[in-house]
Amino acid sequence: MMADVLIGVSALVLLTVAIGLWSVLRGPTRADRMMAVQLFGTGGIAALLLVGTATGVDAIVDVALILALLSAFASVTFVKAKQ
Repeated sequence: MMADVLIGVSALVLLTVAIGLWSVLRGPTRADRMMAVQLFGTGGIAALLLVGTATGVDAIVDVALILALLSAFASVTFVKAKQ
């Protein structure tokens, strides 16, 4: 029962990310596109954590943590490239 709720919430998170990505990707600047990448990363991490908790597969949680680390590096790289 609880696993079904978590999977449903995960789908809702992904739907919200898709809607947000549509509006951010239309932006004309590189910063808008970087916001889209960050949104995708955050939503992907949340969805993976929910699915990993629902299924009990620890590897999915590990992938989510690696994605969080890569997302942080992407932000730092973007800021450094702008300078």
